[in-house]
Amino acid sequence: MKKIIGVYRNENMHWVGDGFPMKGLFSYDRLGQAISPFLLLDYASPYPFDPSTAQRGVGSHPHRGFETVTIAYQCEVTHKDSAGGGGTIKTGDVQWMTAGAGLVHEEFHSPEFAKKGGLFQMAQLWVNLPAKDKMTAPRYQAIEAKDIPVLQFKDNVGHLRVIAGEFAKTQGPTSTFSPINVWDGELTVGHKEMIQVPVGHTVLFVVLEGEMLLNDTQKVLDSSIVIFNKDSDTDIQLEATSTAKFLVLTGEPLNEPIQGYGPFVMNTKEEIIKAFDDFNNGKFGEIPVMH
Repeated sequence: MKKIIGVYRNENMHWVGDGFPMKGLFSYDRLGQAISPFLLLDYASPYPFDPSTAQRGVGSHPHRGFETVTIAYQCEVTHKDSAGGGGTIKTGDVQWMTAGAGLVHEEFHSPEFAKKGGLFQMAQLWVNLPAKDKMTAPRYQAIEAKDIPVLQFKDNVGHLRVIAGEFAKTQGPTSTFSPINVWDGELTVGHKEMIQVPVGHTVLFVVLEGEMLLNDTQKVLDSSIVIFNKDSDTDIQLEATSTAKFLVLTGEPLNEPIQGYGPFVMNTKEEIIKAFDDFNNGKFGEIPVMH
């Protein structure tokens, strides 16, 4: 079975804007090349919001050089950006935004969710772009739950959704710039399941909710990530010691320098300075105002 090389847990919450109560589960400033092509994962574990007429979320801010992937577990998030992308993702939906050469975007609770209130649960992943694609034109993929293939584990003890990449010959709906798998799943307490991951990929396993035992030996609590060795073993055994929600992230390492500052992730310091200049000179555009 695939060798585990690190387990990290973070239960500390920080607010992103006034609408996203997040725990930072991993980031490139601490783990660097070990997690390439992934950069960062923020997780909002279920958090109750009272009904409100206020617009909760994060106002206009820029990005360049990578992609943001927002998975809505229990919530509705409305997005708008300066490249014309936008829409509301609902429970089960995914938004895959390529910042590329640069854009400005905003993310808020949808008016409907704000009005009703309720539990809010989501994850946001940052995926690095290869150097040759960092200045690609921005794009927006709105992926609805109905378009994400769901593979049921036998005896209905859980499932795996193929958001990006491929699992068991089933292809996900997302278009990516480098070979990447993003699968999310659930497993019922007391059950075991074996999954296979590609050889040579970075492999990150994230336990969002519940508790799991991996490869019969490693106990993993909620809000934890597990990093596997890039060895030739492909098997990972999952067991839910309490009913669990999880994410599997695998990707071909980019093996390129990572230089990041705030909302920009490039390959050199010069490119970061240029990103700030371009943003300050209005080159990322503006979010259209709806009347």
